[in-house]
Amino acid sequence: MNGIVVETTNLGYRYAFAKFQQSLREDASKYTPSRTIPTFLALYIFGFLYQLVLVYDALRLKNTIQVIGLCLYNVGLLIYAAVQMDQIHDAVKLLKGKNDIDPSVWNTEKPYLIAIPCIIALGTVLMAVIAWKLYDEFAWTIYKHISADLRMKRRYLTFQIYIALLKFDFFFFLGFTIQFVVVVVDHNDIEFYLTIAAIPVTIIILLMAGLFTRKENTPGMIASIILYFAGLAYFLFKLVRMYQHSSSRYGLYDPVRRPLTTFAVMTVILITLTIINACMCTANFGRGLKPHIAGRKVESEEEKLANGNMTEMPNYHYGGYGGPGAGGTMGSRMTID
Repeated sequence: MNGIVVETTNLGYRYAFAKFQQSLREDASKYTPSRTIPTFLALYIFGFLYQLVLVYDALRLKNTIQVIGLCLYNVGLLIYAAVQMDQIHDAVKLLKGKNDIDPSVWNTEKPYLIAIPCIIALGTVLMAVIAWKLYDEFAWTIYKHISADLRMKRRYLTFQIYIALLKFDFFFFLGFTIQFVVVVVDHNDIEFYLTIAAIPVTIIILLMAGLFTRKENTPGMIASIILYFAGLAYFLFKLVRMYQHSSSRYGLYDPVRRPLTTFAVMTVILITLTIINACMCTANFGRGLKPHIAGRKVESEEEKLANGNMTEMPNYHYGGYGGPGAGGTMGSRMTID
C-alpha cells in the first residue's frame, strides 16, 4: 500500500518538475526562485524513497515505534507539501514578472500540487490503521523476545525510540542542508564548503551514536549528546537568522524561508527528543538490556520455525534431552502399560 502511494506521488512530482523545467526561459537560471522548485521536488522524491527504506527496515526489525514514527513522518511531508504549494506559486509569479517563465505553467501544475497532498493524507490514514494492527502483532513478538519484565520492556522501548529518532534526524538534517546550500549560500563563500563538509560528518555521528548505544559505550554517548547540543544550537541560530532583518542575508532567504523554517522547526523538535532519549538510554546501561539488542532482529514463531530454532533436538549421545546417560544409549523412558 505504501509503495503505491509513494509511486503515485513520485509520478506526480516528476511530472510537475518536468513541466516547470520546460517552462523556464534561458535567463531564468540567474534568479534564485528558479532553483527552489527543482530542489523542493527532488527533495520530496528522495523523502518518499527514503520512506520505503524505513518501512522495510521497521518491518524487518519489528520496530513498532518506527512504524508509528513513519505515520508522523508522513504528516511532516504533508505539511511540507502544503507550505511548498504557496512557495511555488510565489516563485512562478516572480519569474513571470521577469518574463522568464511560461505564464500558463501555474494553471497546469496547480491541480497536481493540490492532488498530491490529498493522496499523502489518504496514505497517512491507511498507514495509521495498518500501524495499529502491526502494533498488536509486534508487541506480542517483542513480549516473547524480552520476557514479561516490565522494566526491561521500558528500556527496550526507549532504545527503539532512540534508534528510530536517529533515522528521522538524518532526513530532516539533510533536507534542511540541501535547501540551504542550493538556494541560499553563495558557492564562493566559506560557509558553502563548511555546510557541505557537515553532511558526511553528520552521517558518521548518527551511525556512531547507534553503535555506542548497542555497545553501551558511556563516553561515546556523552560525546554524542554534546554534539547533539551543538547541532541544536546550529539550527536555532539558522532559524533566528532567517527572520533577522538586520542580517545581510535576509533577502536571500525569501524564496525558501517557509520551507526552511518548516524543516528547521521539525529538526529542532527531533534533536530535542533525541537528546532526551540518549540520556535515558545512557542511564539504562548495565541493566541487562545489552544481550537483547546484540542481535537486533526479533524473530516471530514462523521465522524461528523456518530457521530451525523453534525446538531443541534431543542429544542422544548424552542420553535423552540433554541429561547425562550412557554413551550411545537413550535415557530411560516412561511407559504406559
